[in-house]
Amino acid sequence: MTAPARGIGAFRTRIDGIRCLDDPKTVTQRSRDYYWYSPILTELLDGLTGDLVVIPQTQDDVLRVAAAVARSRVPLTLRGGGTGNYGQCVPLEGGVIMDMTRVNRVIDIQPGRVRVEAGARIARLDKAANATGQQLLMWPSTRQIATIGGFLAGGSGGIGSLRHGMLRDPGNISRVRVVTVEDTPQIIDLHGDDIQKVQHAYGTNGIVVELDLALTAFTDWIHGAALFDGYDRALHFARNAQEAGLDCYLLTTVERRFSAYYRRFGDLFPPNRDAVFTMVAPDALAAFRGCVEAEGGRMSFAMTQDDVRKAGLLPAYECGWNHTTLQALKADKGWTYLQVAYPRPFETDLVMRQMRRCGDTVYWHHEMARMQGQVQIFALPIVRWQGRDAMYALIDELEERDGCTVFDPHAVTIEDGGMKEIDKDQIEFKKRADPYGLMNPGKTRGWTEDLARDDGLN
Repeated sequence: MTAPARGIGAFRTRIDGIRCLDDPKTVTQRSRDYYWYSPILTELLDGLTGDLVVIPQTQDDVLRVAAAVARSRVPLTLRGGGTGNYGQCVPLEGGVIMDMTRVNRVIDIQPGRVRVEAGARIARLDKAANATGQQLLMWPSTRQIATIGGFLAGGSGGIGSLRHGMLRDPGNISRVRVVTVEDTPQIIDLHGDDIQKVQHAYGTNGIVVELDLALTAFTDWIHGAALFDGYDRALHFARNAQEAGLDCYLLTTVERRFSAYYRRFGDLFPPNRDAVFTMVAPDALAAFRGCVEAEGGRMSFAMTQDDVRKAGLLPAYECGWNHTTLQALKADKGWTYLQVAYPRPFETDLVMRQMRRCGDTVYWHHEMARMQGQVQIFALPIVRWQGRDAMYALIDELEERDGCTVFDPHAVTIEDGGMKEIDKDQIEFKKRADPYGLMNPGKTRGWTEDLARDDGLN
């Protein structure tokens, strides 16, 4: 029997009574996420699987799993809804996949805050907040499937970031509870800036089991679209609407070539107009319309979410962020994408130069957001796949020629994707929370084998 096989056998014995799945189909399915958005990651990650799926039901179960992993010295990969795009929940070295979706209690909701377990689906969590007249500050476009712990571990912002900033901005998360992976697991509560030790860390440095999140007053947002004759006009309007303080939860500019992938909308998003999809407060709708018309545009539709569903349309949040990539990939597998942050102050002319330069190989869409209190504009363009060399030539051009920052979605490690450098605080915390280096091995270049504690098997 091989050492990994002995480790898995010992692990199963140690967690007797906690649900495990080992049939190959299930293990393969839960060893994947949305990395297939990237041909580069598809080549790297296809065929990699864990050995066993374990499904804890409670935080006490998680403590038992953490101890068993440490004592058996087997790799551990955490999984939520599996909606990440970077292969975060793909086990590079096999081992145990821990599905966190049953550790999902909404523990307590108070004015302005919610305490929740990490495996809670974001849509369900938001619905629970809505019942108290409140809502989450932000969420990803994959809210129906994604978990709140997965959003913390792999996300950075999303719908609502226009209004409330990025996930890591102060006040958005007030506490994170982490279980360490060691022979006798510890429970660590992180507050304030210390939360960044586990935020966007791909689940490499401790098991997040519980979070305290800020809430805001509930708004029954109006989902709509404004149409413009020119992408520069769409961008100009969206930037001005944000700077003017119109009460919006989402402002997404989508150029006209995307209309072929938004077929449900028909004439509401025609191929000869560029669109701004929005979620706008009902009492700001009249001002919003006025600003659209002042910019030479017109409102295409404006409906509550219930009416949007009844009409067979998509809610506005499924027309932006990375759902834009998904809409294109459903129709044409030849696309992939990039994630681009623009220098401040934002210049519409830069985007127009990029559009002319890239031609039909790149279709553009932009997100209005805030970061550390300032307007920050991102793009998630779809890119025609022409090979690795062409992709990295484009990345170099966007960064070196245009002054943009590209968060590379084709990289498997944290540092090569978004961080651009090794986060020493996260690595120092990993020494404490994952001293044997068992969590998601291979996903951070900052961890090397010589950092692992070596005190023999128990």
